[in-house]
Amino acid sequence: MSNRTTSLPLDGVRVLDLSRVLAGPWCGMVLGDLGAEVIKVEHPKRGDDTRDWGLRVGATETAYFNSVNRNKRSVSLDLQTAEGQQIARVLAQKSDVVIQNFKFGGAQKLGLGYEQLTQDHAALIYCSISGYDSTGPEAARPGYDLVVQGEAGLMALNGEADQPPLKFGVAAVDLFTGMYSAQAVLAALFERQKTGKGRHIEMALFDCGLMITAYYGLEALIMGEDPPRYGNAHPSIVPYGVFDAADGPLVITVGNNRQFERFCHEVIERPDLADDERFKTNLGRAANREVLVPELNREIGMRKRQVLLEQLAQAGIPCGEVLGLHEALTSKRATDAGLVTTQPHPVAGSTHVLAPPYRIDGERLPVRSAPPQLGEGTKDVLQSLLGLSNERLSQLKANGVV
Repeated sequence: MSNRTTSLPLDGVRVLDLSRVLAGPWCGMVLGDLGAEVIKVEHPKRGDDTRDWGLRVGATETAYFNSVNRNKRSVSLDLQTAEGQQIARVLAQKSDVVIQNFKFGGAQKLGLGYEQLTQDHAALIYCSISGYDSTGPEAARPGYDLVVQGEAGLMALNGEADQPPLKFGVAAVDLFTGMYSAQAVLAALFERQKTGKGRHIEMALFDCGLMITAYYGLEALIMGEDPPRYGNAHPSIVPYGVFDAADGPLVITVGNNRQFERFCHEVIERPDLADDERFKTNLGRAANREVLVPELNREIGMRKRQVLLEQLAQAGIPCGEVLGLHEALTSKRATDAGLVTTQPHPVAGSTHVLAPPYRIDGERLPVRSAPPQLGEGTKDVLQSLLGLSNERLSQLKANGVV
């Protein structure tokens, strides 16, 4: 828990997170990190699907669930029951933002659609996340990150040229969609201060997946075909990528011609490469990479990584180690930055929780609460916001509603 006493940017904003899995919950977590009160609604027995994905933490959480649900409260509610739907509607009326990623038409069937909730709450900001354009012919198709990575061309730009298309190591489309959604919600909150009115935000995984093809996407349009894949190398800057030293990999990024001269003279001691007309400009180096790169690989492979890193730094050339994931998370750099926290846990004793990446006024935003156990906030939230008595809550529990 955080001891921070100063206010957070979204203090006083309440978010009802009806979403599950990754894109929607990521949006909710971003808003929670920035200070919003986020109420995550989950099924009373199974909870969010991700409570059953990956490595178990405690009785109801997993590493996957915990990665996307810090700074939230969990309210267990069966939305397939009329009473559960009514409670969710009242919670929505008391919220500033609603996030949902139900299957096509699902929110409307539950009485939780945009038009239904805003009839008496015009200031509500309602964020719908789907797989595809809700007005197009594929509106009813479910959205899955891996499918969209394939359909958006992301797998075709990733990996080595002589290997099959490759997915990203994390669910990049889901994560970017969650971030884009949070940005749109923040814009709508800002506008509402002036107009008093909410907005209906509609985000699609495919749209966001296509956007993150970025410069590769525009190059494909210019070329009229897929750009070449270069794996860990850069498509237009040479040398720029991952190289193998004698004792391990490192990243070397030679960003301009002056840096290349220093690299050849001060690091690999090959002034002849700097003087070669084929390699004097980056355009030349890119055009002749098949000649140049083997020479660089040979020189780098004869040297120790730490020696190279020191020489590169002295020459003003950006560089770094290629670390394992556990190495990176436990590195002095991550520790000094406070990026990995240990939070108390009622079952496991303690659990790791990644900290928000935001720094405001020189201070990292806190982990105010660890990812919640299933339903941990049900009683508190429903009593404080809806005024339900202990007797009423007991009845709802007996009926399987909460």
